[in-house]
Amino acid sequence: MTTHQHGTSWSTAAQATLHCLTGCAIGEVLGMVLGTAFGLHNAATVVLSIVLAFVFGYGLTMRGVLKSGLALSAAFKVALAADTVSIVVMEIVDNTVVVAIPGAMNAGLASVLFWLSLVISLAIAFVFTVPVNKWMIGRGRGHAVVHGHHM
Repeated sequence: MTTHQHGTSWSTAAQATLHCLTGCAIGEVLGMVLGTAFGLHNAATVVLSIVLAFVFGYGLTMRGVLKSGLALSAAFKVALAADTVSIVVMEIVDNTVVVAIPGAMNAGLASVLFWLSLVISLAIAFVFTVPVNKWMIGRGRGHAVVHGHHM
């Protein structure tokens, strides 16, 4: 390992996770809102939320690397490399927490329980994903790939 890889800070990992959380949260919240508003079954709502979390997570990363001059296909490959593991971990934790909170999946959009469960689940997912991102960045993977395109 290089010195850079050993020197990955918790702050860097938290920043990468916050970036990932932003895309995931947009997709997750939108999926939960749409699923609830359209009266979808809980499983369909979770699947919709996961799909949208990936779409928005990859989209935010692609937006940044496209500005660096990469072609669309190359930007998509960078987003896959940078975000897939982070989004998977975040979505597993996030959805597990929401499903585990009694009544959260059946709460309506006007319910405090609905919104509180989303906030709690995303916060817990953030805590679980920071160490994953620290490990990946320390090995030149994950968001380290994105940072290479910003320099």
